[in-house]
Amino acid sequence: MRIFKILNNNAVVVIDGPQEKIVMGKGIAFQKRKNDIIQKQNIEKIFLLHDNSSEKFQQLLATLPEEHIELAEKVISYAEGYLNSPLNDHIHIALTDHLSFALERLEQGFPIQNKLTNEIKLLYKKEYEIGLWAKEEIKKEIGVEIPLDEVAHIALHIHTAKLGGLSMSESLERATILREFIERVEMKLNLTIEESSINYQRLMTHLRFALNRIDQGSEFEPMDVDMMELIKIKYERAFETSKEIAKYLQEEYSVDLPETEIAYISLHLQRLIQK
Repeated sequence: MRIFKILNNNAVVVIDGPQEKIVMGKGIAFQKRKNDIIQKQNIEKIFLLHDNSSEKFQQLLATLPEEHIELAEKVISYAEGYLNSPLNDHIHIALTDHLSFALERLEQGFPIQNKLTNEIKLLYKKEYEIGLWAKEEIKKEIGVEIPLDEVAHIALHIHTAKLGGLSMSESLERATILREFIERVEMKLNLTIEESSINYQRLMTHLRFALNRIDQGSEFEPMDVDMMELIKIKYERAFETSKEIAKYLQEEYSVDLPETEIAYISLHLQRLIQK
């Protein structure tokens, strides 16, 4: 392969037959010029991005700090190994751009906030664990301590890059639904839910599986008729709260929870009331 354009010390554009490719490797462009040969043993990654993606990626590689690019690639490689699955090629653009901007903000003293961190942590557990690994790697490599809110941002990028996964907007909507559910429970029941509590964890897990069933078109768990009536009478406040929030989710997000599911959620709310 011959170099067509040098992007940085570790990335070049090559023309391979009729195709333009981005080739990366540690020091692959060191003391190289256009038309020089790239040895195959020095190549670590090859990208063949379509549409305007190739141009966008080239711009990132040519303008962003090389240490930020290397960190993003390390996180992506670790994520693919940890998930045992390749990620969509666009993660190389999305995560690299995001991570570099986040690191620049932190180095300049600007805070990073993410009001959906707890929901992302529960919804996308493996991806959040990858974000925690990235947090340690970034601290080790460049001495920057990223907050847990940034860990959640990284997790969301990884999740949306999974092949066949939800889009970024769908993933954010899923986390927003959970956040709004909790906020409305706190408001209507006049209580504060401790996010570290077992009751919070149980409720969030139940809601997560409920949303998955809706996405997949799966059947909800049935409930005995007598049990249903008992919940409506004995836990009236919890049931009415659950029903009212379910109505809101249906109107705002087209999330249609059947009455049996509303009753099961009421049991979780009753635990919060009793506590």
